[in-house]
Amino acid sequence: MIEVAAPTSDRCGEGAVWSAADRAVFWTDINRFLVHRFDEDTSSTRSWLFDEPVVGLSLTTELGRMLVILASRLIWWWPATDRRQDHGFRLEGSPRTRLNDGRTDPLGNLWVGSMKNNVLPDGELGEPGPGEGKLFRVAPDGSVTIWVEGLGISNTLCWSPDRKTFYFGDTFDNVIWAFDYDAGQITNRRDHFRGWERGLPDGSAIDAAGDLWNCRFGGGCIARVGPDGTLKGTVEIGVPNVTTCAFGGPDLRTLYITSASIVTPPGHRLAGSLFRTRVEMPGMAENLMAAP
Repeated sequence: MIEVAAPTSDRCGEGAVWSAADRAVFWTDINRFLVHRFDEDTSSTRSWLFDEPVVGLSLTTELGRMLVILASRLIWWWPATDRRQDHGFRLEGSPRTRLNDGRTDPLGNLWVGSMKNNVLPDGELGEPGPGEGKLFRVAPDGSVTIWVEGLGISNTLCWSPDRKTFYFGDTFDNVIWAFDYDAGQITNRRDHFRGWERGLPDGSAIDAAGDLWNCRFGGGCIARVGPDGTLKGTVEIGVPNVTTCAFGGPDLRTLYITSASIVTPPGHRLAGSLFRTRVEMPGMAENLMAAP
């Protein structure tokens, strides 16, 4: 059963991250420059405003500190006090391009992709385009390397439970790739899940069995894709634009799901809400960005 956890009417909800220490899920609304926090115990939601689009989040090795991925840069953030501090990474080519989905790997590196900027200064929607995005790895010491270029819309960053496979996708090309992952490096890119007709691939999460739960923008569902790239099932959400998901709850068996109200046909009053559902297979705990 799908239920509404928080009817926040996000323009483009994204970046869901479960914090076990807070018993809460954090997520963003890119176009309204917001970070939300949903408390599982009280069912209350709190929001913070930032000065540019917020596209992703990561927990860190310091309890209470998060890394916030903004459109043009990274910042450290302490939600309890709302303290904000520059990280140091800034996207070359901004504002023509912006950052998009990002996640931390098992070694504490942040992997984050970019795309042609489709968010106007007032938060309204512009046009994306092919070929201008890149995939970056930001190491704990601040060093940056580029691993993939020529991307349309960077999305889906997940690691298999055995830490040997990295999944990454391009929404523009309707593809999720698999890479060999070893010691913070990726090689041997190949198609994992390409061309499925229900919407386009947005954010994903991975469960303890190695299945990829891929949110489908425009498809109204989540596709559950096995390690061999076959479709194992779908979860119907009830709104067209499903954007990211994260496993949460004390047992990591509550799947939290973000959505977007942009480019949604009339009649979908709950578009942009945070949804949740219970699942049989638990997810993987979030990796932690190494904090200096």
